Amino acid sequence: MQLIAYIIIYPILWLVSILPFRLLYGLSDVIYFLIYRVIGYRKSTVKENLRLVFPDKSEKEVSKITSQFYHHFCDMMVEAIKSLTITEAQMNKRFKFTNVELISDLEAKQRSIILMCAHYGSWEWIFILQKHVKHKGYAVYKRLANKHFDKLVKRIRAKYNSHLITTKETYKVLYDSKKKGELTINGFVSDQSPKATKAFHWNEFMGIKVPMYVGAEILAKRLDMAVVFFSVKRIKRGYYETTFKTITEHPKEFKDYEITDLFFKLVEKEILEAPQYYLWTHKRWKHRDKVPAEFQ
Repeated sequence: MQLIAYIIIYPILWLVSILPFRLLYGLSDVIYFLIYRVIGYRKSTVKENLRLVFPDKSEKEVSKITSQFYHHFCDMMVEAIKSLTITEAQMNKRFKFTNVELISDLEAKQRSIILMCAHYGSWEWIFILQKHVKHKGYAVYKRLANKHFDKLVKRIRAKYNSHLITTKETYKVLYDSKKKGELTINGFVSDQSPKATKAFHWNEFMGIKVPMYVGAEILAKRLDMAVVFFSVKRIKRGYYETTFKTITEHPKEFKDYEITDLFFKLVEKEILEAPQYYLWTHKRWKHRDKVPAEFQ
């Protein structure tokens, strides 16, 4: 069944990917109408999240952000499909780096990097970074259930010399790279919600106490890697700018979970500046009523 699904769906995705950008975003507008106006995909979750973190906003303001979010969400969907056939020149034109020299400076210092980001702006085209740096690139991801689509996603990333690794593989792969003397840059989308019962750290995110994923910080300390945050700003439709910010070059000097807290403060700053570009369909605050006594 997995192969049949792949054989049926892949040609459709490929045809969408070769559309000119004008038609691609026209398709995005159609998808927006369907999932927001007709189906209402996770609309209640989006509005609940927005009301939680922005209690002072009116219902009209919440509805406006919701609509803007779904427009952007649909754009990201078609941009992900466009990754199948987008050229390197198109990618470089549409996804720019404002200070890639920060990464080059860490390279000169022989520092491998934990690159942290959130589900904000656009993370789909960050892989073009590998064409601008010499570090070997890895990104932690969740393996897709369909093994054929999983291979496809890996193949797309490999175009730009990035390698996808699962959470379980991460430590061994990065440890082995370190033993070989390789410089690596390792991407983590770190605003996920861990299971409440297995969380090591809870703190406030957008004013609400939640469990926090600390895997990136732990790996940075164990493997002595610099920690860099990257934020993505939407310039206009289909055009993005990424800026890097060093959280620390020496993670072992920080107290436990201090790096994680600094990361979430940077994410909060992004969200407050333009909330419509955060992934509000994600149930990030679902464990807010399960705070253990030791973290209250």
